[in-house]
Amino acid sequence: MNSTADIKRVVLAYSGGLDTSVILKWLQTEYQCEVVTFTADLGQGEELEPARAKARLAGVREEHIFIDDLREEFVRDYVFPMMRANALYEGLYLLGTSIARPLIAKRQIEIAREVGADAVAHGATGKGNDQVRFELGYYALNPDIKVIAPWREWDLTSRSKLIEFAEAHQIPVTKDKRGEAPFSTDANLLHTSSEGKVLEDPWEEVPDYVYSRTDNPEDAPDTPEYITVDFERGDAVSVNGEGLSPASLLARLNELGKRHGIGRLDLVENRFVGMKSRGMYETPGGTILHLAHRGIEQITLDRGAAHLKDKLMPDYAELIYNGFWFSPEREMLQAAIDHSQANVAGTVRLKLYKGSVHVVGRKSPHSLYSEKIVTFEDDAGAYDQRDAQGFIKLNALRLRLLGRRGH
Repeated sequence: MNSTADIKRVVLAYSGGLDTSVILKWLQTEYQCEVVTFTADLGQGEELEPARAKARLAGVREEHIFIDDLREEFVRDYVFPMMRANALYEGLYLLGTSIARPLIAKRQIEIAREVGADAVAHGATGKGNDQVRFELGYYALNPDIKVIAPWREWDLTSRSKLIEFAEAHQIPVTKDKRGEAPFSTDANLLHTSSEGKVLEDPWEEVPDYVYSRTDNPEDAPDTPEYITVDFERGDAVSVNGEGLSPASLLARLNELGKRHGIGRLDLVENRFVGMKSRGMYETPGGTILHLAHRGIEQITLDRGAAHLKDKLMPDYAELIYNGFWFSPEREMLQAAIDHSQANVAGTVRLKLYKGSVHVVGRKSPHSLYSEKIVTFEDDAGAYDQRDAQGFIKLNALRLRLLGRRGH
């Protein structure tokens, strides 16, 4: 635990919800320090101005209330680089929560520098991954920053205790916060995650009311929808021929994915802190974007580069999941991935239908696909099939030697 005497001003990652409202007051009373609130708009779809009013009510000075629109930076500098890698944690998870944490940490450290704060604070619990992600980001960007993690320090270990503290300090508690929450959620422009309570038994199917970002695939349109996504240097730049900014493009794909029930994932994953957890993720636009990017790479990436990328991807995804965005190894992998994307450009056509998305067409001015060579018809000498005999014999040599020896 930090010495309370050392901390005069702290920057709190603040949503205005029950937990962070209690943390704000707890910091003021426990540490006797000034609190600066930082609320990030990452496209979570919630009204953020109420957070300003709640911070004011708690005595935070106006110039110390930061509400920043980071949507474009989030997609351009975090989501898109990750999409270039085709990153999936444990083969399935598109890392929607993980990739938001380094940006929040970065902005918190910037604000701490601007306002002369001694410390930063977050509302992540001591059981989850987010505490690791936030704090690895903080320390990478400011090795000497002090970090306050209330959930690891206080004795407010239940929702009822949080509410008691809130009422004792005149913190407004909405009716929906008084009972036990059926599940907890985290949202941004890339995804929504839900976990806990009704989702804790991995045998039980996720109830319909948990889903918020995707329509039920069974109720989706009975007619498939075809769309195109254009790429330049590995990044999506337009949908159906309309050029869009990174955040606007992801928002458009989210709309399309929502309508067709695309991007639902029920996952039991391995947390960095050691336990397994069950979560439900909705990543409608990200699912479309991921498959579209793989589609354009199919015709523009050389086999060696493509296969090496696929070997690097699990390590890259695990670094993001575990909170090492600002590590030298992630930056090294990113440099290799970005180098591979120079000619990943062109158009992908996709079919959206009842929870599924399929690549059904791709074209590129940099395509390595040759109809002349691959055709079953006469290729006019472009490929001499007799060359394959020597190729096979050379590759078979060691297998024949092994076979003669009897392995």
